[in-house]
Amino acid sequence: MPAHKKHLTKSFHQRFAKITAGFLGGYAVTVSLFMALSLWWDRAGVMVTLIFGGFILWAGLMIVAFLFRNGWLAWLLYLVLATVFSAVFYFNQYTLPL
Repeated sequence: MPAHKKHLTKSFHQRFAKITAGFLGGYAVTVSLFMALSLWWDRAGVMVTLIFGGFILWAGLMIVAFLFRNGWLAWLLYLVLATVFSAVFYFNQYTLPL
């Protein structure tokens, strides 16, 4: 059964924003989250978990990007999350050396 046309995104820019936010933004959020987690937990264990759990999180974030009506808002959310997790990692690596 094909999708109903009124539910499909007609704008190329919105479709492009959702696809790239899902792939690139989801990847950035996933990696930065696991980097921040590596400060408090065993680094080797977190990196092994990133291999499997990171794929699941990345796939989930890819699906979430398509739930937004505006793809640029998905980009904004993913960039803010990735920046926060990266800042946590950057500023705490001096107080909690690995």
